[in-house]
Amino acid sequence: MKLNAGKKKSLMKTNSTPQELIDLASDEHISQEHTVRVEKVIKLRSNGIEPWPASKPVDSTCKQLLDEYVGNEGKEYTLAGRLMTIRMHGKTAFADLQDRTGRLQIYIRKDDIAPETFELVQHSIDLGDIVWVKGYSFVTKMGQITLHVQELLLLSKCLYPLPEKFHGLTDVEMKYRQRYLDLITNKESRSKFVKRSTLLRSMRNYLDAHDFMEVETPMLHPIPGGAAARPFITHHNAFNSDFYLRIAPELYLKRLVVGGFDRVYEINRNFRNEGVSTRHNPEFTMVEIYMAHHNYLFIMDFVEAMLKKMISAADASLIVPFGEIMIDFAAPFRRMSIKQAVMEYGNYSHKDLSEDSIDSLLKDHAVVLENKQASLGQKIFALFEKIVEPQLIQPTFITEFPIEISPLAKRDEKNFAYAARFELFIGGMEIANGFNELNDPFDQAERFKDQLKAHAAGDTEAHHYDADYILALEYGLPPTVGVGIGIDRLTMLVTNTTSIKDVILFPTLRKK
Repeated sequence: MKLNAGKKKSLMKTNSTPQELIDLASDEHISQEHTVRVEKVIKLRSNGIEPWPASKPVDSTCKQLLDEYVGNEGKEYTLAGRLMTIRMHGKTAFADLQDRTGRLQIYIRKDDIAPETFELVQHSIDLGDIVWVKGYSFVTKMGQITLHVQELLLLSKCLYPLPEKFHGLTDVEMKYRQRYLDLITNKESRSKFVKRSTLLRSMRNYLDAHDFMEVETPMLHPIPGGAAARPFITHHNAFNSDFYLRIAPELYLKRLVVGGFDRVYEINRNFRNEGVSTRHNPEFTMVEIYMAHHNYLFIMDFVEAMLKKMISAADASLIVPFGEIMIDFAAPFRRMSIKQAVMEYGNYSHKDLSEDSIDSLLKDHAVVLENKQASLGQKIFALFEKIVEPQLIQPTFITEFPIEISPLAKRDEKNFAYAARFELFIGGMEIANGFNELNDPFDQAERFKDQLKAHAAGDTEAHHYDADYILALEYGLPPTVGVGIGIDRLTMLVTNTTSIKDVILFPTLRKK
């Protein structure tokens, strides 16, 4: 039975909503295979078989059956999953069933199941269909653990062919736009997101074990703050007010510390209206951690220990491949100042980084500063960003940031020109940023004012003046240290991935 245009139109006039959806889908993406599968749906229904019936209970998974086979030969199981391969051999069939835990071979023999079920397998079941099966375990002559099927039910009909099994989803854009196809057919992609989930679970366990409380703060902000970034702007109709999607949760989390929650963290989604690259997505995930009565030196140790736990949980090894190199998380993380890093990686001397020579170096490296009144520290930092960051492959804590680029950080008590701050670099990427939180309301107010001047001068990423946050500080923020860790980039490192889009389930894409 072929679906001609007239037949499709007549089907559209019926009251069968699922059928209308099928026809709408076939009109939008016409393909011969799709048409054949829609015809099977119509035939199944005409025979009283629902292609999308209610759920059936299962008692096991593919992995569970494989793991416990020894000593349990002949044990009965019920499973459900997607058919990834089907091989018909006359009165028998072999197929691969895939569920969330992996794949399992199933065996179907005509004499062992109801005649109508084998007819279903022969003529109506396709690759990609989701089925429920019941049977017992055995080992084939080839030594493969298999489920001998006694009952089979179609749970969900797949109306499109899956990507070719040997090459998977080769269209990169389709991989991101139709992530479900990528996950169905690409074991490596599924593994990356399993590792991502493991990283997050391990981190939660670590923080919870150290008496931290997980919290949630607003994603709609009346004033953008907590980071130097351009925000997305939206409008709330009922309030008739503009709001900003969160660029960072920092100022709200520190309000909680003012309120007496001395150890808090939030795994948060942030939004920054900036460029996209292999390391930047407009929507990304971070964890921000705040801890009263400790400093940035303590939190460096804390972060290093936590990351080692997270990496070992996700990868089983603390030495992981990243491109052509091996990143060693087992060794102590190196620590050095910005100036030390520029001297070492740029092969420069103290004299090269002096007031008399720094401008010449900036020119040599084509570094242009928007702020013509930049301090020596800012100039050295600009040089650091250009020549050092890409070379920081092994885990390295960088310290002694200029106070001018750290508007929310407390000054280093040993040198007021620097912030009591660090950044952690791995694989040439910034992974974490932490500092002693500025808790002097007068100092913070002045720095907000300086940021307003920078914003007026054209710096679109400068901080706004947050009067309510200043009010919170006036009630007393205890000595506190905070750190933010990029979850997406950390996942890139653990999964040996060079593009952030490959570790975000649904990355931000240009509209079609």
